[in-house]
Amino acid sequence: MTEQMTGAQSLIRSLEHVGVDVVFGIPGGAILPAYDPLYDSAKVRHILMRHEQGAGHAAEGYAYATGRPGVCMATSGPGATNLVTPLADAYMDSVPMVAITGQVAGPAIGTDAFQEADICGITMPITKHNFLVRDPAKIASTIAEAFHIASTGRPGPVLVDIAKDALQARTRFEWPQRLDLPGYRPVTKPHGKQVREAARMIAEARRPVLYVGGGVFKAGAAQELRVLAELTGIPVVTTLMALGTFPGSHPQNLGMPGMHGTVAAVGALQRADLIVALGARFDDRVTGKLDSFAPGAKIVHADIDPAEISKNRHADVPIVGDCREVIADLVVAVRNDQAAGRQGDYAAWWDQLNRMRETYPLGYDEPDDGSLAPQYVIQRIGRIVGPEATYVAGVGQHQMWAAQFIDYQRPGAFVNSGGAGTMGFAVPAALGAKTGDPDRAVWAIDGDGCFQMTNQELATCAVENIPIKVAVVNNGNLGMVRQWQTLFYEGRYSNTNLQTAPPPETKKVRIPDFARLAEAYGCVGLRCERAEDVDATVEKAMAINDVPVVVDFTVNHDSMVWPMVAAGVSNDNIQYARDMAPDWDDEE
Repeated sequence: MTEQMTGAQSLIRSLEHVGVDVVFGIPGGAILPAYDPLYDSAKVRHILMRHEQGAGHAAEGYAYATGRPGVCMATSGPGATNLVTPLADAYMDSVPMVAITGQVAGPAIGTDAFQEADICGITMPITKHNFLVRDPAKIASTIAEAFHIASTGRPGPVLVDIAKDALQARTRFEWPQRLDLPGYRPVTKPHGKQVREAARMIAEARRPVLYVGGGVFKAGAAQELRVLAELTGIPVVTTLMALGTFPGSHPQNLGMPGMHGTVAAVGALQRADLIVALGARFDDRVTGKLDSFAPGAKIVHADIDPAEISKNRHADVPIVGDCREVIADLVVAVRNDQAAGRQGDYAAWWDQLNRMRETYPLGYDEPDDGSLAPQYVIQRIGRIVGPEATYVAGVGQHQMWAAQFIDYQRPGAFVNSGGAGTMGFAVPAALGAKTGDPDRAVWAIDGDGCFQMTNQELATCAVENIPIKVAVVNNGNLGMVRQWQTLFYEGRYSNTNLQTAPPPETKKVRIPDFARLAEAYGCVGLRCERAEDVDATVEKAMAINDVPVVVDFTVNHDSMVWPMVAAGVSNDNIQYARDMAPDWDDEE
């Protein structure tokens, strides 16, 4: 298939060829040649964002909702550099994404031309791969390679930077019949001997735990995971990036491990004699102080990225492969062992874990001043809206409460920024998720600090008819930072008061007033300040489906996230409330 056209036409034809239906972007000088043929495309919808960071996060949200690479587009210089944050975010959380940027014309590259930035050099550490295209004949093959790299192996973001003169020049469009990527051969099939060794260790263990990370979700392995868990009877912990991959209500699910995880999940890992890590990376938020993490546990570590295995914690049994294939093969191996009479006895282990669950359940205290508890707000949203919705969180206290107090029952129900912890993620990512899965209710659970970083994308939602719901958990502060100032800086609240919810007695106005701001953006703006109004407010928001809705839930500013493991200390030092720690001696 060959045809004469411009490089820009070749780019749009290539996007159509790989099945792209939506591009999130903002035009500018260097990328402008691509926007002309995009105008004529009947297959690719362009959503005009209000900031390039929003375009990148929207592409991430689309990828979560569809499983396909999200696509964003920006011009050179500041347009491209505004994509750095979402690229870093996607890289940390293994989100498939293709970012297309314009670059100054080839002869001007390296001359500090107007709006020139070496975006390939800048993003090299935070992309799975990137390309600078100066030859129009290579545009089609580069797009084919970019989408293949982004979506295979460990998913991730790929950047394609195209010189303006390459977009303007004439070329012959030719779609590659095969990809030539020497050295890129992701291993998907696990080694059978390693899988059988893992099955043997499961049978011999007395205190095993399945430590499930986001790689299981990315591999589409939720069904296989459930089979393995129920076949073995092993307790399951699901990381922030894996919530919903194993149903939250399942009796074997101990909850989320880590800094703000459940006491049962943290305690199980600390006391395990075997940890089977599936698509997880032993990051610091899960392990706490690394050399004190799970001191008595042998480690089986399965991951599609060999660089992750033994990076932070030595793996006794390393398994490189796609989690879906690893778990499926492990199920077969475990069944063979069970048929031969080799099966673990975990009754005493479950007695210990159930005591932990009963003694230290998740909970919260109602505020003394009668103000609204943020945990209550999020819990009621989850129960009223239900498990079929998609919940997208920003970063901070509200993110942790959303992880703790909404019961996620399906893979992909919870979308958030885990590795990078990017404020401003929620609104544009919710926009992208709703675009990718328009028939599903999408709620952004955001904080008043996060919301102010990207709330301009409400204009995009209103203009493009993308009716997301936004719950702003408004405590008037940078909440998580304030919590740390309370605990570690003697209550010296330096530069954390945002004045979005000043106490009435101060007679200060809200800056901004989120409900009125929403109206200015063409959305419906609501406010809720009392517990008795929460249900009716959520139901009112749910009844509005033709425009976006923003609800300002004005909540107590002193509420904290518990349990908590302070940064850099052992998980043994988890506190379930301030100055209150579990009595581990009772759990032995």
